[in-house]
Amino acid sequence: MLIPYDAEIINNIHETQNIFTLHLRFTDPLVQQQYCFSPGQFNMLSVYGIGEVPISIVDVDAKKEIYEHTIRNVGYVTSLLFELKSGDHIGVRGAFGKGWPMKEAEGKDVIIVTGGLGCAPVVSSIQFIAKHRESYGNLTILHGMKCSGDLIYQERYREWKAMPHTQVQMICEQADEVWQSETGLITSLIQKINTDFKNTLVMICGPEIMMQHCIQLLLDKHCDENNIYLSMERNMQCGIGKCGHCQMGELFVCQDGPVFHYPKIKHLFHKKNL
Repeated sequence: MLIPYDAEIINNIHETQNIFTLHLRFTDPLVQQQYCFSPGQFNMLSVYGIGEVPISIVDVDAKKEIYEHTIRNVGYVTSLLFELKSGDHIGVRGAFGKGWPMKEAEGKDVIIVTGGLGCAPVVSSIQFIAKHRESYGNLTILHGMKCSGDLIYQERYREWKAMPHTQVQMICEQADEVWQSETGLITSLIQKINTDFKNTLVMICGPEIMMQHCIQLLLDKHCDENNIYLSMERNMQCGIGKCGHCQMGELFVCQDGPVFHYPKIKHLFHKKNL
């Protein structure tokens, strides 16, 4: 897909000083009706005449027909998206890439490990499990962040905690006076996990150094590497595997990922500059 669909901004929620969530709806009723995505896929969001950026699809409100994208304001295009108001229009291309293995996870316990804004790419998978709760076993959600003030999706976390057979744990490195969860690194939460890893599927998203340490701890706890999946980030500029900016070894993150089966990329995962 090279030509973007037009979408109207319904709401722009500033979650923190530099993190915001766009609620959007396609202006073409047929596109709005036919558009679909799998948990873990992404869209290319464009500011007309300026440029576009790859953003994970957080969720869809089926009743209101609104799609959500949570974005960190870190560059020129994202700074322009940050300033958008209700009624403004952007372009949307997608959905692109391979998502989380929801079918493979059926009948298994699921552990979801996220760091920083890494929570955004897994929200759709958690929501999917919530809608099909009887198809999955115990769900453990572990979320780490640098500062307690970076916590977003607080209402969602409360809803997830209330789900049956679900455990939610959060940790931050720098806590303010109202923080009530643990302090430290997310690896300390993984060390406390007590589960049957033979029947557990793990989804991890966040900074690569964090994912490296998490994987090693999981393997030390005899987690089968075949049960580990990662969401990778790269400089994706086309979404269709043509520009080469997101190439990682012989793979293209926009097409072969962004969600990868760990055994498929472990030979690349620890190499610098890839």
